[in-house]
Amino acid sequence: MRLLRLIPLYIALALGANAALAIELPVLEAMRVGDMKKLNFHSTPKSVSDKAFFLEDDTGTATLAEYQGKIILLNFWATWCAPCRAEMPMLSELQAELGGDDFEVLTLATGRNSPAGIIKFFDETGITNLPRHQDPKQALAREMAVLGLPITVILDREGREIARLRGDAEWSSDSAKAILSALIAEQ
Repeated sequence: MRLLRLIPLYIALALGANAALAIELPVLEAMRVGDMKKLNFHSTPKSVSDKAFFLEDDTGTATLAEYQGKIILLNFWATWCAPCRAEMPMLSELQAELGGDDFEVLTLATGRNSPAGIIKFFDETGITNLPRHQDPKQALAREMAVLGLPITVILDREGREIARLRGDAEWSSDSAKAILSALIAEQ
């Protein structure tokens, strides 16, 4: 009897699969274990803000559109946010393992974060492979409905939001790597 009740659910999941992804949503959702259960995939990709953010070391500005062509794990964080600071080494590990032409971890300090404080934190934790970009007035964060930190958003190769995770997570977990590897592998 329980199986009969689950059939409509599986049909709904199959019909609601994101047509923009070669991998069906139920497959990606089945890969979610542990903290990754908080990762919510959208039934259809969402547009992202075109607001500019500041590149590290005052080298100019950029928009998310400039990162199209690869899968992006966009992490909104702050130096004063303890969970943000705890997950940053895991994001660094993820970038070291999966980063390249098809994938990038993009970290964006939002709100009041001094550049010196960001540099100090990165130096203290030995993080050298993640950007120290900033959204000091929270223009991008506000337009992307970032309420609370950390928030991590996954962007597809066309620069659209396909998933979101509220709160911290173990980004160096096998589950996170499997999900991201599956997204990277699809062309």
